[in-house]
Amino acid sequence: MTIKFTNDMSEVVATRRFLHQHPELGLSEFTTSDYIAAKLEEFGYAVTRGLGKTGIVATLKNGSSDRSVGIRADIDALPIEEETGADYASLNKGVMHACGHDGHTAMLLGAAKILAQRKNFDGTLNLIFQPAEENFGGARLMMEDGLFDRFPCDAVFGLHNDPGLPFGKIFVKEGPIMAAVDECRIVVNGRGGHGAEPQDAADPIVAGASIIMALQTVVSRNIHPLDPAVVTVGAFNAGIASNVIPERAEMVITIRSFDPAVRDKLEERIRGVAVGQAASYGMTATIEYTRGYDATVNHKAETDFVRDLAKKVVGPENLAEIERPMMGAEDFGYFLAERPGTYFFLGTARTKNDPPLHHPKFDFNDDALPIGTNFWVELAEAYLPTTQG
Repeated sequence: MTIKFTNDMSEVVATRRFLHQHPELGLSEFTTSDYIAAKLEEFGYAVTRGLGKTGIVATLKNGSSDRSVGIRADIDALPIEEETGADYASLNKGVMHACGHDGHTAMLLGAAKILAQRKNFDGTLNLIFQPAEENFGGARLMMEDGLFDRFPCDAVFGLHNDPGLPFGKIFVKEGPIMAAVDECRIVVNGRGGHGAEPQDAADPIVAGASIIMALQTVVSRNIHPLDPAVVTVGAFNAGIASNVIPERAEMVITIRSFDPAVRDKLEERIRGVAVGQAASYGMTATIEYTRGYDATVNHKAETDFVRDLAKKVVGPENLAEIERPMMGAEDFGYFLAERPGTYFFLGTARTKNDPPLHHPKFDFNDDALPIGTNFWVELAEAYLPTTQG
């Protein structure tokens, strides 16, 4: 790969490692926000804080064009105990940057400095440093605080690293790329009793097991085979002793989909299965169904723009299409529901067996920092071209 890097990456690496050493959970990114804001003010940006509680928007205008572009980096960490053994490992026990948001933020800060120095664009840059991607929907919270009303964006762009994809490659996909995610908590209300006298009890474990098995048919017998959907029971908890039938059993389910009609059908059938199966055992089911992030759906023009830019920046050999949408979720979809844009991936694999995202041994690959930093610079300048070309 041949890329002309536009600055010394040592500062970007130092930024990434500082952020990695000081991770903070969603809506608690106070030190992180202070650090980001100080850097941006040093670079000459107008900095607005407090969107979505801890979010930041940095604005830089140049030239006379009324065009504008938004570029987003997520800034929050995860509740994971780090096991990397790195010299710059997390100093906050039980919290770590296990998803690479430290890298995302460092790359955008690096690009911010270069863009401010070169001023080779005509229009307005809105750099969005978003909190709480992992849990509380920071994108939605920033929008509720007037993100796009206060900082108009003709288009918005975001990227994510992926240690499972070949290093240095840009991966794009038009249309749905990340799934909508919902969560369902089902409590089966039984009647406790002695394990030796089951006839005098109503066993919620048996009813819960029946619900779990019946849930396996929700997708296979209710959703069209060509509509992607997932229903996974991730937890099933009941009882504490072998000779005691408990009063209740509880399960927690994650639900993934792309089409809104499919999403509605999944909820309808999950509720029906839970109530019906519990009733067949003479019990009731209490259901708490929570809609999470919407699907992330990329726009054609902006995806084409990133595709064409990638051919120039990293070379056509390092551009790839994502064949199928991913069942993971991402709150960048809230931005894309309001503004044109696209979300894409940067491959960061070191080996074929790198720890995956959200793993206690995951550590962002610093060798990818020049690629992401340079790509954001080229994207901003290409989207807001000067009159000279």
